[in-house]
Amino acid sequence: MAQEHHAPAQMKPKRPGDYLEVMSKAIFQAGISWKVVENKWAGTREVFHDFDALAVASMPEAEIAEAAQDRRIIRNRKKVEAIVDNARRIVELDEEHKGFRNYLRSHGGFEATVKDLRKRFRFMGEMGCFYFLYVVGEAVPEYEDWCRSRGREPMAASPAR
Repeated sequence: MAQEHHAPAQMKPKRPGDYLEVMSKAIFQAGISWKVVENKWAGTREVFHDFDALAVASMPEAEIAEAAQDRRIIRNRKKVEAIVDNARRIVELDEEHKGFRNYLRSHGGFEATVKDLRKRFRFMGEMGCFYFLYVVGEAVPEYEDWCRSRGREPMAASPAR
């Protein structure tokens, strides 16, 4: 992503939960101001067990219902359920591919990876996938080129995320 767009910081995931956290942030940011998401992120980390993928994947229905009403997070039941389902999928793919990074790199390129992410994970749209892959350090096209390939204008500069 171009620096003038104040791209989010990239990271090197060390555990499945790191991928889950980035994916969850993309999910919560869909349709909501990133400032709101950032202001609630400390509480979100608490509610989702510091994004320990196994702990989130094991959340029982009662805990999911409680999380969906917790004022520390963005209270969207469908997004809360998606995060738990996505944690389960990350754990499965991490085991199947002997690492979630191996899963991401098993598709042969950006477009194929995005297609599979959108198929397997809930609430992952094109922009969410682009953000997710960029932040976790996977290869993505130049932001401006990607936007134009989809008939969009690149977003104007905004505060750093």
